[in-house]
Amino acid sequence: MREEQDRAEHRLLGSDLAADPAFLLARARAVTSGAANARLAPLDLKVRSLSVLWLAGQDLEPTQRELSEFLGLDPSQVVALVDELQRRGLVERRPDERDRRSRIIVATAGGRELLEQGLTAVREAGDVSFANLTDRERKTLAELLTKVAFG
Repeated sequence: MREEQDRAEHRLLGSDLAADPAFLLARARAVTSGAANARLAPLDLKVRSLSVLWLAGQDLEPTQRELSEFLGLDPSQVVALVDELQRRGLVERRPDERDRRSRIIVATAGGRELLEQGLTAVREAGDVSFANLTDRERKTLAELLTKVAFG
C-alpha cells in the first residue's frame, strides 16, 4: 500500500499543483505537524497545545488575545487549549498588570518541565522532517516563512 502511495505522489509531482506555493506550504505543514504530533503523543500534547505552553513558558506573559492573534487561532480555540493546560496544572491565568480586564498565561513549574520534553520531541521531529535541508536552507526557510506568516 505504501509503495502504491509513493508511486502516486511521485507521478503527481509533475502537476501544476505540486508547484503551487500555497499547496506546498499546506503539504509541508501536514507532514511536519503529523511528525511532531506523533512525537508529542506520549506527553499527551499536540503542536497547538505545545505552542501555547511554549509561549507561556518564555516569561513573555501573553494574554489569550495575543496567543490567538500570534498563533492564528480563533479565540475560542485558545480558550479551550488554555483550559486544558490549566486543568493539567501546566499553566495559570493571572491578572495582567498592564490591563486588569485581561489575564496573562504563565507556565507553572510542571509546565516548564513538560515544555522541555515537548521541545526535545518537536526538535527530533524537525530533524527528521528537515533532514534534506542544510542548516543554511533551514534558516532561509524560517526567514521566508516569517515573511509569509507575519508580513
